[in-house]
Amino acid sequence: MQGKHLYEYAILRVVPRVEREEFINVGVLLCSKNGNFLKCKVNLDISKLKTLDPDADVQLIENYLESLDQICQGKANGSPISQQDAPSRFRWLTANRSSMIQTSRPHGGFSDNLDATLEELFQLFVQ
Repeated sequence: MQGKHLYEYAILRVVPRVEREEFINVGVLLCSKNGNFLKCKVNLDISKLKTLDPDADVQLIENYLESLDQICQGKANGSPISQQDAPSRFRWLTANRSSMIQTSRPHGGFSDNLDATLEELFQLFVQ
């Protein structure tokens, strides 16, 4: 039986050298409009990052990932994006861009427990 919450998720990726198109998965974004839910779970594996780019600016990447988390939470951090509703923030976060923080295309599913689904997706794609 399908769960009661329709959700979308995207995988967060760090692309330390955009011109090489190599990336590591560092997290998952999960959004449910009906559940008014937008959360992310992130873990930056510095050893993997340094394998792709020994000169990567770890602090800068961590700062970007923290900003992304604040947008997910809707924290007023001076960004007008963080004040939008959860689906709008998810769409903004998953928009195609050529930068060091990127996402996969959004995928969908159904869940009875959105927090548990976020954890399952994180374990599947990041850990």
